Amino acid sequence: MSYNTRQKEILLKFLHENSSEHITVQEICNFMNNAGTPVGTATVYRQLDRLVEQGFVRKYVLDGRSGACYQYTGNDSKCFEHYHLKCISCGKLIHLDCHLLNEINSHIFENHGFIVDSSKTVFYGQCVECNKIQKGAEK
Repeated sequence: MSYNTRQKEILLKFLHENSSEHITVQEICNFMNNAGTPVGTATVYRQLDRLVEQGFVRKYVLDGRSGACYQYTGNDSKCFEHYHLKCISCGKLIHLDCHLLNEINSHIFENHGFIVDSSKTVFYGQCVECNKIQKGAEK
């Protein structure tokens, strides 16, 4: 995908329209192929790397088992100011804005001299939906 191509426009539009989601490269490739604009995986990775460098897209690498996912942030820097929850059952990534965690950040800095990078801090556990499914299966 060169600088101003139809593929890049379609990619950006797809990411923007799905900005509340965390999208994988495979999902992007599937969308592009279904949209009649096939694109190679390496090309998508290159374009995403550029968009990450430019600050329009956020890359999440959460564990060693699954690939990275991406989210369109535009010029919204708020995504870098909160924690994330990762469901170990379904893989969902949840943005968490919580004033109590801000207090923990303050405590860690004031008492331990350490600045936490909340954009890279992920709590692993089970989301509400998966918890309900598991509890239903145990009955």
